[in-house]
Amino acid sequence: MQQRTIGNRQVSAIGLGGMPMSIEGRPDEARSVAAVHAALDAGVTLIDTADAYHRDANEVGHNETLIARALKEYGPGAAGVLVATKGGHLRPGDGSWTQNGRPEYLKEAAKASAKRLGVEAIGLYQFHRPDPAVPYADSVGAIRDLLDEGVIELAGISNASVAQIDEANEILGGRLASVQNQFSPRFRSSEGELEHCAKLGVAFLPWSPLGGIRSAPELGSRHAAFNEVAEEAGVSVYQVVLAWQLALAPVVVPIPGASRPESIRDSAGAADLQLTGDQVARLSAA
Repeated sequence: MQQRTIGNRQVSAIGLGGMPMSIEGRPDEARSVAAVHAALDAGVTLIDTADAYHRDANEVGHNETLIARALKEYGPGAAGVLVATKGGHLRPGDGSWTQNGRPEYLKEAAKASAKRLGVEAIGLYQFHRPDPAVPYADSVGAIRDLLDEGVIELAGISNASVAQIDEANEILGGRLASVQNQFSPRFRSSEGELEHCAKLGVAFLPWSPLGGIRSAPELGSRHAAFNEVAEEAGVSVYQVVLAWQLALAPVVVPIPGASRPESIRDSAGAADLQLTGDQVARLSAA
């Protein structure tokens, strides 16, 4: 599969997002493990998770534990996979999402994530979402400390503005490896952040790149241009969306969520889909 760069690591151009495996509506764990294995078989070497990817209040880190189990069961072939996790978001168990960006919390959360993942150092750790009750510099400062202490190998941020990207990169001493923001045909407000990451050479990881679990089935009907290109290329509209994102900048690494083997196999095929300049222009203007 086509490769892209996050920090000092080479990863597959298409990653796997683990959230659907652990939140509301999640499938049985056997199917999720099969989806992870299908991703690895397809050449995926980036898996995105978070300690907040769980359903009930008493199961923090459900997805991290599940991903760790799937990789262990896969065997030696999973050795080169970069597992990216996040901290700073919480799920009280009532379906809501809250924030905790206190430095002391983030440091303990990272260490707990490392334990669940079964690693001495987390490959990529990302501050999940800014906490309005905590200065952004303080939260990112904790990520810097984790990096300096060797608890994490690469540092990233999520749900960040252009200004926050610059602030984080300065606090991290130019070591910001990734920015994970929502971006899809339906949600393009992070286009400025994507372009800024391209200028900086920082990886941009679109989350919900297909528009989210509920909206993904309607991609073709809501966005006619993507459906037209899919028919021209003889592939799914999902592959076209991901291939379009890859064509926007060499720093883009989409992380479509999946809990079915067939879904991630199809998404992985986007890495080999070459769109024409005209097709990319049509999709960008759609």
